[in-house]
Amino acid sequence: MKKLFLIMFAIVFAQSAIAQEVALGPIAGYFKTSDADEGSIIFGGAVRLKLADALGIEGSIGYRKEEYENGDLKVTSYPIMVTGMLYALPMVYGAIGAGWYNFNIEYASSLGAVDETTQEFGYHLGAGVELPLGNLILRGDIRYVFLNLELDNMPTAKDIKSDFYVITAGVLFNL
Repeated sequence: MKKLFLIMFAIVFAQSAIAQEVALGPIAGYFKTSDADEGSIIFGGAVRLKLADALGIEGSIGYRKEEYENGDLKVTSYPIMVTGMLYALPMVYGAIGAGWYNFNIEYASSLGAVDETTQEFGYHLGAGVELPLGNLILRGDIRYVFLNLELDNMPTAKDIKSDFYVITAGVLFNL
């Protein structure tokens, strides 16, 4: 995990040499997985590089927790996403990207299943708006994430749909 963070920071600093604008800051939002018992909150941080007027890239990491099967199944995830942004207008962008999702899956003791940790790859599409205010950028977007979480230790939960949408907002600080 440490190697992944070092690689991400190396990429960010290498890209910042050619970027017109580099910004970073916290993000928070709401997400709802297709078959989760209810929606939940996601927290994290993002680094955004504006490479040209119409092109940007964002790297983000988050923390989210959700429940399935009336609380018998609890899933904690740390999504690491890379998103390309194409600006249709100066403040409006389309987003497409991929993510690496690290999961800790806890089963209720009554299920007799062993807790597990797994990683999955997913991709996402979305759109957003950013509003520059001096050295700050207010951002908000919606993304739909295509993800196929396999639950190896719970055969009855194999059909759980793990695709989700996420609505986020954040404040980015220009460096």
